[in-house]
Amino acid sequence: MNFMNEHLKADGVVRYGRGGARTVGTGGRFTFNDETSALLLLKSLPPLIHIRGSLPQSKALRSALELIGYETEARRPGNSAVGAGLCTIVLVNILRAWLATDERPEGWLGALADPHIGFVLGLMHGNVTKRWRVEELAREAGMSRTTFAECFKSLVGLAPLEYLTRWRMTIARSALRRDDSNLATIAESIGYESDTAFSSAFKKMFGCSPGFYRAQTFRSAARRVS
Repeated sequence: MNFMNEHLKADGVVRYGRGGARTVGTGGRFTFNDETSALLLLKSLPPLIHIRGSLPQSKALRSALELIGYETEARRPGNSAVGAGLCTIVLVNILRAWLATDERPEGWLGALADPHIGFVLGLMHGNVTKRWRVEELAREAGMSRTTFAECFKSLVGLAPLEYLTRWRMTIARSALRRDDSNLATIAESIGYESDTAFSSAFKKMFGCSPGFYRAQTFRSAARRVS
């Protein structure tokens, strides 16, 4: 850290050395506002992802990194706004390039790379309130019901409707932690017709009622503040 501070220039970029081949390093971090992203994404990632620049699927990533280099060479109007957008582009293209290799992970993240199952996961995530049926999902994937169900479970690790239920409960748990919407509103937002049915499904998965979970979360937050 002292090294970084010592060589930090007025434009916010650390520069060191005067000659030889030029090496550019870029660092950053992403934070998530809720546990949904953390649970589904971060737990699926390895400690280190190495993307070789020579790979064909690295083309978009190379372009984004070149643009970051351009934006950090000098102060220009809108640097911050462009930088924030570029960081997201870099992350997405790192994941895209990684998923295109043979090292893709098990579970939903790796399944996104499959053209059929990945498409269906997008439908399920995009319309979580719909009362999906396995037959309908298989039709969307262009597969028979049996083949689709087997393929989905093989790639994702869960049966289609079991995965959908877990996804809904994860969204609900995040909502319970984030705001004070009533249970009926949360239930409706994830496709349940009543808060009773939602509460039953939540307790079955997490071992406690939504109300108890919310109360425990708020108490924990209050203790941290005090």
